[in-house]
Amino acid sequence: MPAKVYTQKEAKVTAIKKKTLAVIGYGSQGHAHALNLKESGCNVIIGLYKGSKSIKVAKRQGFEVVEVAEATKRADVIMIGVPDMKQAEVYEKEIKPNLSKGKTLLFTHGFAIHFGLIKPPRGVSVIMVAPKGPGHVVRSQFKEGKGVPALIAVLKGSSKDSKATALSWAAGVGAAKAGILETTFKEETETDLFGEQAVLCGGASALVEAGFETLVEAGYAPEMAYFECLHELKLIVDLMIESGIAGMRFSISETAKFGDVTRGPRVINGNVKKSMKSILKEIQSGKFAKEWVKEYEAGLPKYNKLLEDGEKHPIEETGKRLRELMSWIPKKNIKGAQASYS
Repeated sequence: MPAKVYTQKEAKVTAIKKKTLAVIGYGSQGHAHALNLKESGCNVIIGLYKGSKSIKVAKRQGFEVVEVAEATKRADVIMIGVPDMKQAEVYEKEIKPNLSKGKTLLFTHGFAIHFGLIKPPRGVSVIMVAPKGPGHVVRSQFKEGKGVPALIAVLKGSSKDSKATALSWAAGVGAAKAGILETTFKEETETDLFGEQAVLCGGASALVEAGFETLVEAGYAPEMAYFECLHELKLIVDLMIESGIAGMRFSISETAKFGDVTRGPRVINGNVKKSMKSILKEIQSGKFAKEWVKEYEAGLPKYNKLLEDGEKHPIEETGKRLRELMSWIPKKNIKGAQASYS
C-alpha cells in the first residue's frame, strides 16, 4: 500500500512556533535543520559540548549556543543530530539526566532507537524527521524556496500531538513543499541500512571496482576502464532519477538497451539476490547493529583497514588523474572528512 504524502495543506510550522527547539550537534543535518527552522520563524537553540569548533560557526549564524545539558533542560523538542555511534553516550551523559515528562526527542535516522542503543523514559515522546537528502541539499533547496522530501515516524507510547510536531518540524525544514511520507522507526532504519549496504554504497562501489578490474586485467587501459565503469555512471543514474529505469532505457542506444536487458541479469543474478536477502536478514535481526557497535567500541580497526585498502585501489589514482582534465567537475578534497560530534 503506497504511503500517504503530506503537503503544505496538512503540514504547517504553526505547531512548533511557540516551542523551544534544541538542535544537538551542528554538523550536516544539524546546521540545515537549525537554519531552516530559524528562518521559518521558530525559536532554535544549539547544544554543543564545551570547546566545540562549531560554537563560533553557530554563533556567527545567529544562534544562541549552550551546552547539551542546558539545551535539553530548556527545550521542548530536542533533535539529536550527532552520529549514530555517539548518540548513546551523549544521551546517557548529557540528555537523559535533563529530560522531563512532556519533552520530545527527535531523530533524523532510527538506528539508535530501533536497535535499543537509546531507551527513552516514559512520558517522553520520540519522533523522527528524516529528509531524504544530505544537509547541504536540505539547506540549498530551502534557500531556493523549494524542499527535500522527508520521512516522519512516531514511536509507540508518544503523546497524541507527536505526529503534529513531526509534521510541523518537517514543514519548518522545507519538506512540505516536496512531500512528507509517514513510516516507522523499524521501516526507515532497515530499508536505509539495506539501501546503503546492498545498492547505493556497498553494491555500487563493489560493482564499479569489479568492472574496472575486469577490463584492466583483460589488458585494457585503466583510463578506458575508468570512463566506462565509473565516470559514465552519473549519466545513467541521472537519467534514472529523472525518468526511472524505463526512461533511462528510452534515452540510450538500442545496442546499449539490448546489452542492458540481456546481460544485466547475468551480473545481478539469483546469487546476488540471495546475498542481498542475507544482508537484509542481518539488518532485521540486529546482527549488523551488534557488529557495528562492537567494531566502534574496539576502536574501528577493521573499518579503518578496509577504508585504507579502498583508497589504494588503482581506480582512485586513475580517477584523480582524469578528473584533473575535466574542468566542469567541481574539485573537492574530501579525503579524511568524517562526521563528528560538533
